[in-house]
Amino acid sequence: MNRRDFLRQLSLYTTGALATPPVFELLSTPAFAASTPSTVNVAKGKNYEELTRRLLLSLGGMKKFVHPGDKVVIKPNIGWDRTPEQGANTHPLVVKTLVKMALEAGASKVQVFDRSCNEERRCYFNSGIKEAVESLGDKRATIPYVEERKFVPITIKQGKALRDWIFYKEALEADCYINVPVAKHHSLAKLTLGLKNSMGLLGGNRGKIHQNMGQNLADIATVVRPRLTVVDATRILLRNGPVGGNLRDVKVLDTLIASTDPVAVDSYATTLFNLRPEEIDSTRRAYELGLGEMDLKKIRVLEA
Repeated sequence: MNRRDFLRQLSLYTTGALATPPVFELLSTPAFAASTPSTVNVAKGKNYEELTRRLLLSLGGMKKFVHPGDKVVIKPNIGWDRTPEQGANTHPLVVKTLVKMALEAGASKVQVFDRSCNEERRCYFNSGIKEAVESLGDKRATIPYVEERKFVPITIKQGKALRDWIFYKEALEADCYINVPVAKHHSLAKLTLGLKNSMGLLGGNRGKIHQNMGQNLADIATVVRPRLTVVDATRILLRNGPVGGNLRDVKVLDTLIASTDPVAVDSYATTLFNLRPEEIDSTRRAYELGLGEMDLKKIRVLEA
């Protein structure tokens, strides 16, 4: 099934014209698994707006990912009632700049959202992301709260552990999905990066995902396919993640990492914590499913 057929079936299901949910199966090899090596772009700097723009420029510019008229979803981590300095959520200036660049590229609509773990209004406000998006003053850019009615069931035919789950319809229907996780410690997964950040698009009892988490996240990655992943390592949470709270657990790196390969970008980000990619179960499982490159020797790293 190609993307157009999948979206058509998804639309029929949500309007009641189709009795069974659409089946998602990965039928083709991803572009990043082609003969050319996976590339990860890295940029460093203290001006986060300029840093974000410089990083995207090194990738060919936002117009490479967002086309005129596209409906765009930018998915940061807004899961926790924490301030930007505490490092538990994506930095608001990074999110704001990506939204602004998507609009400049001609997006007809840009949505920023997350299914938060703490109370959503406090998360959106204290993270600084709600204010950052709204400060653009553009009606095309919104930061809505997640609505339960917009979760739809998807059968994951390629899943090894997870055969079906409910996903947020807005993300599945987006013309361009950009994943913007924050790099931080996680008490169960060791680290939470791009693959883990996609849990914010899931409905239902997400506690079940934590059982056999690595394989479950890899299975989810066969459905949630970002056109671009930007890992926020402007400051990383070294301990007591994913919630954090103590500034002594935060290390400022002033770094952003990006790639079209979701496995390669997680693999490189792992090295910021003095860990190897194969130590992160979700990275290894996604690599085994053919979703990207894990071997750092085969990943080309470009500094912007």
